[in-house]
Amino acid sequence: MDRSGWVDSHGHLFLLEDQPGVVLDRATAAGVDWLVCPGIDVASSERSRALAEEVPERVQWTAGLHPHDADQWQQVGDRIVALAAEADGVGECGLDYYRNLAPRAAQLEAFRDQLAIAAEHQIPIVIHCRDAFADVFELVGEADLGERAVLHCWTGGRKWTKRFRELGVTFSFAGALTYATADSLRLAAREVPMDRAMVETDSPYLTPEPKRSESNEPANVPLTGAALADVWGVDLATAAQATSATAARIFGDPRG
Repeated sequence: MDRSGWVDSHGHLFLLEDQPGVVLDRATAAGVDWLVCPGIDVASSERSRALAEEVPERVQWTAGLHPHDADQWQQVGDRIVALAAEADGVGECGLDYYRNLAPRAAQLEAFRDQLAIAAEHQIPIVIHCRDAFADVFELVGEADLGERAVLHCWTGGRKWTKRFRELGVTFSFAGALTYATADSLRLAAREVPMDRAMVETDSPYLTPEPKRSESNEPANVPLTGAALADVWGVDLATAAQATSATAARIFGDPRG
């Protein structure tokens, strides 16, 4: 089987207007072999599971609670735990000190508990980090998950990239890597080993150039892949092979 296509390591298909099957067909036509559909709460985690069951060769899924809703952890944590036991990963979870939509104490509790779930089941965890680099670094370091700790939509500069790199984590780059204002992010991406990087869309957000005015979808992940290839100084096929191999190692290849 040809394994040279792209993988979208993070796409919220349930937030797109078109039906998942239509979106997946467009992705396939664009050279995207499969994707990871993350949960952000109980409902979306259940929908991600259902989609993966419907098209098991094209979708992996995760179950988690986003930091924006971390104050619900006491009420829904048991359900997330049960879902995560079946899932390909935990998350999207983490810390968001930019919007602060949930109290920091609640965010920290929910994140610690979800890190523990990933450690218990030895599955990856998809981490949201916005303006919270120091606390995420401390907690990820304590959890000692290595490459199973996935820094989704990585936007850190060189300093934080180097520090997290020493923890052995995996970095996932989204459409921001293509933006004209993202020179610091591109410099940071140079510090990431090719076998520790993935690409994602974070659909429907962060649409890469030149489609930035449109809603994002998995078919656009090759645009971010091209930007990463340029940063690394390699051709598209090499970047696709490297990032897709990382995704398969972390989440498992749904095609077997």
